[in-house]
Amino acid sequence: MVEANENKTDTEVLYGIEQTVATITLNRPERMNTISGPMLNQLAVALRRADDDPAVRVVVLTGSGRAFCAGLDIRGQTEGTKSDTNISDGVAGATTIDLNRTPPTVLHEMDTPVICAMNGSAAGYGMDLALGCDIRLMADTAKLAAAFTKRGILPESGGTWILPRLIGWSKAAEIIFTGRTLSAEECLDLGLVSRTVPKDRLADEARNLAAEIADNAPLAVQASKRMMRMGLSEQFPDHVHHVFLQLMPLFKSEDCREGMMAFLEKRKPVFKGR
Repeated sequence: MVEANENKTDTEVLYGIEQTVATITLNRPERMNTISGPMLNQLAVALRRADDDPAVRVVVLTGSGRAFCAGLDIRGQTEGTKSDTNISDGVAGATTIDLNRTPPTVLHEMDTPVICAMNGSAAGYGMDLALGCDIRLMADTAKLAAAFTKRGILPESGGTWILPRLIGWSKAAEIIFTGRTLSAEECLDLGLVSRTVPKDRLADEARNLAAEIADNAPLAVQASKRMMRMGLSEQFPDHVHHVFLQLMPLFKSEDCREGMMAFLEKRKPVFKGR
């Protein structure tokens, strides 16, 4: 069943659920899904909504139209239109900025797996947003543009933290310092995406992968992601200890018993998330 988005036709972030998969769609195709001020909040709310919903086992993040996300709405910033709340509103002159409820932070802290279905090119903020997802599938016609230094800024939404961890310091430095644009083939070669597919097959590929993940025990999948995230900043002995603490309650779960019985009975398990 697909859930409507409390739907207004002008909603810039669409939210829908089909079975156990939530799809979040950036919906500003006339501006290549550039991120407006209201859109930042809508996206953060949608991500939190999916992560808080026990019925959602996987999230697919994608865009409408020909682009995934062309970055922050620079035109809206320079024009200062009333229709687009300025992204810097409330920031100028402030000595502290609360980033805990912004999309990159919410995305990083989510336990629910997130697949980015890059239907088109991603630049700037859009690139950081894609890199913040757990798995990336990319249309073979799309590009990834690290255009920050060409605009006089830096990757402001997690890119400087994520990219070196994905591909190593030297390659990350080359891409960020030059502001280079990468083809889908280059992204695949670097390991930035799991696979590239023809654009007309991307949605199906993302749904199939989401369904494959959703078939597994959701508590175990979420715990695995949580431990992978914690492992980025832990020493091995500390990490093993934390993994053991996560494992103990999983042993007591109904899903664990179901998984073991299904294996012994040579059948497909039916997990309920408890």
